[in-house]
Amino acid sequence: MTDDVTSRPAPTAPDRNVTGASIKLDGVVKHFKGQDKPAVARLDLEITAGDVVAFVGPSGCGKTTTLKMINRLIEPTEGRIFIGGRDVTREDSNKLRQSIGYVIQSGGLFPHWSVAKNVGAIPRVLGWDKKRIADRTEYLLDLVGLDPKIFADRLPKDMSGGQQQRIGVARALAADPPVLLMDEPFGAVDPITRVRLQDSLIAIQHELGKTIVFVTHDFEEATKLGDKVLILSEGGHVQQYATPEEILTDPATPFVEEFVGSGAKLAYLTVTRVKDVDYDNVLTARIGESSQGVIDRARASGQTWVVVVDEAGRPRSWPSVAEVATKPVVSDYLDRRMAVVAQSSTLNDALDAMLAASQGAALVTDGRGAVIGSIGIGSVTQTIQSKLADVRAEERKISYESYIDGSDSSPTPVVAAEDEPHVVVRDEAHVVVDEESNVGTADDGSGTQ
Repeated sequence: MTDDVTSRPAPTAPDRNVTGASIKLDGVVKHFKGQDKPAVARLDLEITAGDVVAFVGPSGCGKTTTLKMINRLIEPTEGRIFIGGRDVTREDSNKLRQSIGYVIQSGGLFPHWSVAKNVGAIPRVLGWDKKRIADRTEYLLDLVGLDPKIFADRLPKDMSGGQQQRIGVARALAADPPVLLMDEPFGAVDPITRVRLQDSLIAIQHELGKTIVFVTHDFEEATKLGDKVLILSEGGHVQQYATPEEILTDPATPFVEEFVGSGAKLAYLTVTRVKDVDYDNVLTARIGESSQGVIDRARASGQTWVVVVDEAGRPRSWPSVAEVATKPVVSDYLDRRMAVVAQSSTLNDALDAMLAASQGAALVTDGRGAVIGSIGIGSVTQTIQSKLADVRAEERKISYESYIDGSDSSPTPVVAAEDEPHVVVRDEAHVVVDEESNVGTADDGSGTQ
């Protein structure tokens, strides 16, 4: 028997579990030989321990170069880099890289090694004993959502791209590094898998509290994952370094305003998380449980729907009480179209999930995938309406009532679709469209009209 998952308001952020280290770039410059201009021109940057920071900007802005200078895959030409207060520009570069997690696109796994051997690569180099490596591997595979019993002995080629990327994250965390660097980690997977990997990273970060720096070309990904976002222009010049909310509502420069786009204020919706709004209670039931017992509990609590969960509390289906009554015990049916979102998902993700499943609500799960409530489309639209009202209030500088006649000579903006070409059928075999006059004329095949 399981109790109701009780209704709860959006939780307040608890004190974070931080195991990461601060990062400081002091006057860092990178000038490649044969180049007239530096790739990174005197960059000063401080990253707080436990923060996730996204580097974004156009091609050639130096974001990947900057990321690689932190673990000295690329040596800075000038300046110093500090991690946890240590000047790492003076340390052995190989030992430094062993103490920093690094994730690249497509995982970068050793193809002929098993998953377990891939994950344990750095601990073996550091001299960990076999039991410690095995325990750490099992913990990390479970953390990234892969059953160790199923995946530990598999080869990378036997897994999907998303699973390989999860292994890449597990391997980067194997030696428990304070800093994790990620170079476009989710750029090579499909959109659905990408959202799931993003949510997994947020859940992992909530548990571990590492300092994570990642490069992305996707500004929406940067605002979803980053506690702060660094926007760079060509030459590694900092245009803005702030929280996603600050960047979206108050771009610091015309460059940032153009980079973010004209819909910046409405894009604020993409950084509002499911955990930031109230969600509803759900009634859960286990597979094999007496249907009548579930029905009795549902009636007592005023519920008309039941969430069937597995042993870990993860949702399998969401039948109505009437559907439950059609069988003597709760079925193990898995509804693959069920709308499910994580607490870390954005309201945009939640709305997408509901529309894709043609449902008016989505189940909400915690960092391990266990159901903790549901969110209805009404909660999402109410939040959207509230944000829209805020945006309109900020933008309403002149109203109809306050406008002074004759003070604005701007012409009426024209918003219209292009006219469809007008086709006149004179011959079923040949029709020619005159796009200027929108008149169609028959083509007799002679080249003249």
